[in-house]
Amino acid sequence: MPAGRRAVVVAQGDQLTGISGRCDGFSGTLVPAGDLWNKITAGSVSSVEKQGSPQGTALPFQAGKRGLEPGGNTLDATAGGCRAKVCRQVVGVWGFAQQPRWPAALAVLQDTQNAGCAERAGMREGQVAMAEMALSHRAPREVLSEADLEEVAQRKPPAEPSLCGCLHKTRCSASAAKSLLFRFLPFLRWLPRYPVKDWLLGDIISGFSVGIMHLPQGLAYALLAGLPPVTGLYSSFYPVFLYFFFGTSRHNSVGPFAVISVMIGSLTDSLMPSENFMDSVNGSNATVNEALRDTARVELVATITVLTGIFQVALGLLQFGFVVTYLSDPLVRGYTTAASVHVLVSQLKNVFGVSVGEHSGPLSMFKSIIDICQKLPQTNVGTLVTAIIAMVAIFIVKELNHKFAAKLPMPIPIELITIIISTGISYGANLSDKFGISVVGDIPSGLKPPVVPNFSYFGQVVGNAFAIAVVGYAICISLGKIFALKHGYKVDSNQELIALGLCNFLGGFFQCFAVSCSMSRSLVQESTGGNSQVAGVIASLVILVTILKIGELFRDLPKAILSAIIIINLKGMFKQFVDLRVLWKSNRVDLLVWIVTFVATLLLNLDIGLGASVAFGLLTVIFRTQLPHYSVLGRISDTDVYRDVAEYQMAQEIPGVKIFRSSSTLYFANVELYAEALKKKSGTNVDRLIEKKKKALKKLKKQQKKAEKEKAKRKKDMEDGPGVAVIDVSSTEGSALPEPTLHTLGLPQPSFHTIILDFSPVSFVDTVSIKILKNIFRDFHDIEVDVFIAGCSVNVLVQLEKGNFFSSAITKHCFFPSVHDAVAHVSRERRQGSVDLSTKM
Repeated sequence: MPAGRRAVVVAQGDQLTGISGRCDGFSGTLVPAGDLWNKITAGSVSSVEKQGSPQGTALPFQAGKRGLEPGGNTLDATAGGCRAKVCRQVVGVWGFAQQPRWPAALAVLQDTQNAGCAERAGMREGQVAMAEMALSHRAPREVLSEADLEEVAQRKPPAEPSLCGCLHKTRCSASAAKSLLFRFLPFLRWLPRYPVKDWLLGDIISGFSVGIMHLPQGLAYALLAGLPPVTGLYSSFYPVFLYFFFGTSRHNSVGPFAVISVMIGSLTDSLMPSENFMDSVNGSNATVNEALRDTARVELVATITVLTGIFQVALGLLQFGFVVTYLSDPLVRGYTTAASVHVLVSQLKNVFGVSVGEHSGPLSMFKSIIDICQKLPQTNVGTLVTAIIAMVAIFIVKELNHKFAAKLPMPIPIELITIIISTGISYGANLSDKFGISVVGDIPSGLKPPVVPNFSYFGQVVGNAFAIAVVGYAICISLGKIFALKHGYKVDSNQELIALGLCNFLGGFFQCFAVSCSMSRSLVQESTGGNSQVAGVIASLVILVTILKIGELFRDLPKAILSAIIIINLKGMFKQFVDLRVLWKSNRVDLLVWIVTFVATLLLNLDIGLGASVAFGLLTVIFRTQLPHYSVLGRISDTDVYRDVAEYQMAQEIPGVKIFRSSSTLYFANVELYAEALKKKSGTNVDRLIEKKKKALKKLKKQQKKAEKEKAKRKKDMEDGPGVAVIDVSSTEGSALPEPTLHTLGLPQPSFHTIILDFSPVSFVDTVSIKILKNIFRDFHDIEVDVFIAGCSVNVLVQLEKGNFFSSAITKHCFFPSVHDAVAHVSRERRQGSVDLSTKM
């Protein structure tokens, strides 16, 4: 068959449609069309489909033309030295079938042995012409190295940053000012287009629902932070109102959050312990001066909150919103689960009605547990009963809210109902005096003027403030992205960081503690019809009314009720223990991160535990890049796809060619391991062979020197003897000895002649990796093996250029756009070398 001719077989269902082309001397055998169809569908169809590069296109057949009869014969695609390339197509109306969407298989048979043309398979010319096919296959392109590609594609030089370009980007204009204003005040973009008829009612209902939740949670989380309850109401008002102007999430409910509150609580306990505020009574007994202690703690926490806001705003302005990416999802979930255990332990003293010491630092939680166990005989039964009844009631109603969520217009505000009822009972029955049940105490009404924080605390709390800033933002942005994905809008991560930072920074001046987003409140805000942060404004107004008029009515609220609310709200976090089973099945490394984070946070406390967890998470990334998967690639038959020969049965190594691939990039921490793995996968002890070659060359050099000395001696002897002319025919003056090879030195030769390094996973290189790559080229060149690099990205090429990687020995002609290009180049060079050798012979 002449070059470029093809015999085309179209199989439709279980019958032969037609054959186009003539095959004189074709050695294939005649088989039923159904058998060919089975071979095609069971063979290379899927592999070519995955490749996405069909070798032919079937055009629609003309209606009314009769096809071949069922059960006809066709050529066996596996015989006669032919190869078949198959792709699935959809044919139009065909013959008597009249079905426009039947799958068809187009088999392109190319005879690689015979030339000449004649018709085969017992078919008439009319039947052949009946199948109107257009075979449009890709012409084989020239193999290009990176050097050739740069010349052909005219690669642009890298753009150098200039002062004029920077000034042009930062120049002031009306459009730039407007864009900047809309970016920092997102409400200006959506509020003028607010659909009042569609959204307002849902936002009002949602706002009241969330505001009702804010009240008990604000009081409870203030207790968790070791602060007066009114600070929880302030933290539920100012930040929520401010987020309306600066936030980009429509469903996040900003305000007090358990994890942030317990982080603040651990800090107040360590820096402002109650023991520092003891007043002696009658010269012997000592009691805690709660008013003085609370004032000092509020000042400290206000400073922490302002500093937290400064960190968040600064990171947002510097476009450092990506910093949260270092907190992986398993790390955050493990951390919040451990924090919920800290929260639970911190509330046990209020549940049992006992007074225990305040501990801080590593193992502080376990010290608190020991103290509580020692004080159990002193349990206040009234407090314990109150807490248990409240927890049971809240738990049951929350389960009912979840079960009948679709039928209820809004969740039953069981927390608020519990607070109101318990406050009424406590006031009417005088539980504080009769049973010794601890109550909230005075809650001042009205708003307080802003107070400048005490900057002298900055040095003591800077590390804790940064940890609170990162954790708070991580929780906020993760919730925001969940709701944004669900409802089809975009959340700006950097603007969210700025918004949360401004809420904390400004709130700190008004005695607020650091806030984040609560999942429970955010879910209620979304499920009750909230569509924008108008719901947040309404919720803040509910809290404002409470602060101004209603707050003082809760002075007799038992603290055990607030502890019960906190503990029941931890249910969602404790459900995260299910992650252990999921991660065990999906990713053991993430499971290890989750467990280490959980244990470190329990043992080392929240601040040190977070740092240790982040460090361990980063170490897992480093270890995974240091220990990647190394593989030798082989080619899938009749494709240009290369896969790991250890994982794919149909992947066959190219004779004499080793294709090596690492699943990670190359940098100083893993490049030496990369070089060692390459030498090991090659199957040849490269270093040993180089050492033998050096010894052989050294030995050869000594022999040559010895021969030269003997030659000089003989020549001298001849000159000293009788005058006889001596002609030396052993060598010609000025001729160079051929360079010794492994073969001439009597050393074993490698079973391969070429190494191809697949650089497709490599995203960057550093100076150390460039140095080791040079050594790889040198070492394999010493054992007469060529090295090529395939799939190298442009930015890596630029880094190699800047690192002086290229030289006269290593040029861009050693680089190819793909592995298949490199293989084709090697095959062509080997064939050319064989032709040249045969010509010389």
